[in-house]
Amino acid sequence: MDLSKRIDRAMMCAITQAQGGDAAAPGRLAAALNYAVTPGGARIRPTICLSVALACGDDRPALSDRAATALELIHCASLVHDDLPAFDNADFRRGKPTVHLAFSEPLAVLTGDSLIIAAFDVLAQVEDVDALRALRLTRLLARHTGMPHGICAGQGWESESTVDLGAYHRSKTAALFVAATQMGAVAAGHEPDPWTELGARIGEAFQVADDLRDALYDETALGKPAGQDAIHQRPSAVEEYGVQGAIKRLQDILGGAIASIPSCPGEAQLAQLVRLYAERMTPVAPVRV
Repeated sequence: MDLSKRIDRAMMCAITQAQGGDAAAPGRLAAALNYAVTPGGARIRPTICLSVALACGDDRPALSDRAATALELIHCASLVHDDLPAFDNADFRRGKPTVHLAFSEPLAVLTGDSLIIAAFDVLAQVEDVDALRALRLTRLLARHTGMPHGICAGQGWESESTVDLGAYHRSKTAALFVAATQMGAVAAGHEPDPWTELGARIGEAFQVADDLRDALYDETALGKPAGQDAIHQRPSAVEEYGVQGAIKRLQDILGGAIASIPSCPGEAQLAQLVRLYAERMTPVAPVRV
């Protein structure tokens, strides 16, 4: 089974369970949960998680699936919350109306909350033999989701008068990529620390690339509102370095990412995956008019 099908199957199992199955549950909130995670987009974070697990041997694939699913549920929850009027006030996400427009603002808040709870529930429902690894995975996911190091901290930086751009990027975007590499390793029985740099570099690269796309592309190309960094006066790599400087920064980060991959049985395949993402991330031409 290819990774995309593996991830989609695990995600649908998690959402079906979160919706309540045959149990009495609020129908609109149940529908909103599915709406928030489909279509799935690139599923980059769970793909990296499973790719690292495979590179490390993937001796417990069911646990790796749960790690990847929990990570993606957190990411989807963060998108629902980011789109709310209190934050980006976005109208579109992945080419369709955002959850708060499709279902209402209260239900969007509850959808994001429910997806976060579902993420940790997925990790809690493991076989006894996997309990220790699942506990380590839970700790990693909590660390990279909340304060002071996770994506909540990243959002919090946007309310500060003075912003440390490096810390902002590490929290807002890199945190879940570090979680992806570390959780993939732990799911396969390896230590997480050697995988920190790879996740951090991939995450920083994605943030710089996202800043470039936000500045250069239009809403049609992005599938979501463009120019949000300037509108909301958020810190960005384009503001810090300029367009050409940000592109140079992106290339430097990606070069270091491949070099940072720890020695493992699947090292070559993992390096190829990073190269593929590097090609996809680099902006080819501005399309905003």
